[in-house]
Amino acid sequence: MSFNWLASCKMTREEVSALPKEWFKLNGYLKIGDNGLVTIMSPNPEGGQGVKTSMPMIVADELDIDWKDVIVEQADLDTDAFTRQFIGGSQAIRRSWVSLRMAGASARQMLKEAASQMWQVPVEEITTEAGILLHKPSDQSAGYGEMASTAAKIPVPEEVELKDSKDFDIIGTSRKNVDGPKIITGKPLFGSDTNREGMLIAMIVHPPAFGLKLKSIDDAALRNMPGIKDIFTIKVFNDDYEKTFFDTRTFNEVAVIVGNSTWEVMNAKKALRIECEPIESATEIRDRFGNKWEQHTPAGLENTDGHYAQMEAMANKPATVQRKDGNPVTAFKKAAKIIERMYTAPFLVHNCMEPMNFFADVKDSRAELIGPLQKPEFTEQTLSARTGIPLENIEIKMTRLGGGYGRRSYAHWAIEAALISQRMKTPIKLIYTREDDMTDGVYRPAYHAKFRAGLDANNNLIAFHVKAGGIPESPLAANRFPAGAVDNYLAEDWTIDSNLTVGSFRAPRSNFIASAEQSFLDEVAEAVRKDPIDFRLELLERAKENPVGEDNDYEADRLAGVLKLVRKKSNWGASEANVHRGVSAYFCHNSYVAQVLDLVMENNKPVVQKVTCALDCGVVVNPDGAKNMAEGGIVDGIGNAFFGELTFKDGMPEQKNFDTYRMIRMSESPKEIDVHFVENDIDPTGLGEPTFPPIFAAVANALYKATGKRFYNQPFTI
Repeated sequence: MSFNWLASCKMTREEVSALPKEWFKLNGYLKIGDNGLVTIMSPNPEGGQGVKTSMPMIVADELDIDWKDVIVEQADLDTDAFTRQFIGGSQAIRRSWVSLRMAGASARQMLKEAASQMWQVPVEEITTEAGILLHKPSDQSAGYGEMASTAAKIPVPEEVELKDSKDFDIIGTSRKNVDGPKIITGKPLFGSDTNREGMLIAMIVHPPAFGLKLKSIDDAALRNMPGIKDIFTIKVFNDDYEKTFFDTRTFNEVAVIVGNSTWEVMNAKKALRIECEPIESATEIRDRFGNKWEQHTPAGLENTDGHYAQMEAMANKPATVQRKDGNPVTAFKKAAKIIERMYTAPFLVHNCMEPMNFFADVKDSRAELIGPLQKPEFTEQTLSARTGIPLENIEIKMTRLGGGYGRRSYAHWAIEAALISQRMKTPIKLIYTREDDMTDGVYRPAYHAKFRAGLDANNNLIAFHVKAGGIPESPLAANRFPAGAVDNYLAEDWTIDSNLTVGSFRAPRSNFIASAEQSFLDEVAEAVRKDPIDFRLELLERAKENPVGEDNDYEADRLAGVLKLVRKKSNWGASEANVHRGVSAYFCHNSYVAQVLDLVMENNKPVVQKVTCALDCGVVVNPDGAKNMAEGGIVDGIGNAFFGELTFKDGMPEQKNFDTYRMIRMSESPKEIDVHFVENDIDPTGLGEPTFPPIFAAVANALYKATGKRFYNQPFTI
């Protein structure tokens, strides 16, 4: 295991009573004060998913310290001390589970070794309990603080014994968000809170439409405006730079306005005149963790109407086969009945509540950056390449993310801030307006899926075909359910190139294909006259007992498990006047989710009364935090299902702010969300994203029960 114990950490917590006189660093994750207080560093960025609380909980449990004696701090980027110091793909806890436990367990062993030396007793006879070292045979005890200085000098053990899950004291218990008091009192936590003496404000201006590039700027009207320091253009990436996966940027050359205050710069921004010209089609090589691929960017100004026409045409053309079981062509020819449906979804905008921002102070051969990032390690590498500053001279401090789920993975604004500071030779805070953010990319792609099911004369499902694609990527997950449950199965996909910039959006690809698949399965269940949960469970039983193929990427037992749990907890089958129910279940990000949504119609408008959710994500570290995250995914999904849509006219986004891009309101959220976790000892899996994809279909299936109409195109409008 790659693990370095020699990193430093900095004390930043305010208003702590009885602070230690001296701290002793045992490893990069923690230090212990002479009075027994423990500072635990939270290595990964905090984006509202609760890792700043749950990650230290894991360390604290293995350390065997009382949670009330723990101080949590956000770690800076430190690639020597921490591994995989980023968030994305609901992998933060899953990928760090062992290393976090090792950090606590190793420190505990070092403390025991220190006590063994001090008391001259066998280390095996020493036990720990809530920050106390005990040697029961001699009736000796000491707090961690008393042994910390000696423990800090002991070599880190190569092997340590981790706790059995039944012995967890902190893991599996609910703990308050460690940032809660600062959030509700408005204390500085976010990148936009950053303020330094001598700091200037910068904003960017990019071309108004995708398919255009900057030709020239007319800044004459700005030069004498109050507070304006400079106006110029920058290139985010050099022309010959081979961009990596997260170096996504649409408008590589942008105009920059620098001034004393946000208000002054915003006023000047309105006065800047830019001239643009069409881009030319281009193909470049991109690098994703060592795997190279070609990315083609076509010229032209794209339109939403044209997008849907293109996707429908592609759905009826030959596509790339990603999986084929049995003989689907023959099976469909023999089918007594064929059900065929098409589903679409539009581009979506993240719309993080905190617009993109970053602070940079670049001087000579050193750089300090502060702001919200999901992938700071990769951003640091790009910063070094673009500014010419060695990696070891770049310091990145992570702030709490005011929204993320993919948007802050593509940190071109951090590069922009650094380049502006480097040119101005002064600290800079770069701020995007809401309009900048919404018209600049990065978007959830537009998607299309065509499903076919073949039934025999006895209403048995004998063939299944999915052909999915999108602009500019496919949402297909060829090896997911119902793959493995149908003898004759075909999965194909296609893509359409675009100059609209897309990227990760909460539960990438799954956020559409789950909706289409689970809506279609409901329709098939109705055609074969079976209860939709029973129908899914029958398919899963086949996938478990006699699976087709060997590449099925889900465990049929676990997917069936959440369906059975949600059926029980929702009292599925019970009828209530005017309440219409929809069900959905999906596997993604290594976790399993099933949901039942209860909907009523009020004044011909749908109102979500309740969502019952069953979730199998392995060990749940912080139940309250996990429940909150599940609820967030559900509310987010319902909002996008009803309202989410970004459209384009001549390459220009038609929605530029919240007055035209509809977000869910508090009053439109479910009146009740009932979350249940499957209890097991499986190592933790994903949680931030898995509840998001299936809720779209639960909405659609409930709407069908309420209106008698199937909903194939998002957003779902009555």
